[in-house]
Amino acid sequence: MKQKRINVRHWLFLFFTTLAVVLASFTVGKDIYAHNDNGLISFAFVNFFGYLFVFLFMPVELAFIFYLRSGYDPVMLNLIAIATAFVAQIVNYVFGYFFSSRIIDQLIGRERYETAEEEIRKYGKWTLLLSNLLPLSSPVISLAAGMIKYHLREALFFSFLGILMRYLVLTFAFSL
Repeated sequence: MKQKRINVRHWLFLFFTTLAVVLASFTVGKDIYAHNDNGLISFAFVNFFGYLFVFLFMPVELAFIFYLRSGYDPVMLNLIAIATAFVAQIVNYVFGYFFSSRIIDQLIGRERYETAEEEIRKYGKWTLLLSNLLPLSSPVISLAAGMIKYHLREALFFSFLGILMRYLVLTFAFSL
């Protein structure tokens, strides 16, 4: 049984890694090579999927910095980054709230979930804030917050605050 679970996890990892590479290639990659005017749509797409718990490998901060340094309007870029990240965190929370731990175990692994749950129970809002401020595993934290039925308003508020602070810090650090 454990061997079967490991194989499912490997196949899921391979599938989502391939999907992430394809998404990045057809969006950010296309913008890099073609200097596409629809770059903000591509960025929104990549940023949203980068914040979903199943795409843990996408460095959305690097995409943000690339677009920022490419001359896109920093205000519009921040609005898109914050909105798409926040909506993805809501999806993560709702998925954790409504789906069984067995399904989630197969997607992210029991150990990763238990670590996130322990941090949320111990530090609560500070875990949500810091995981969204720092380049940590914020999608898993939001998923775990939903699974343990953490207060929705508090989870969303501190996730939003962390996301807002993250992108403002990146903007000021890399727009000079």
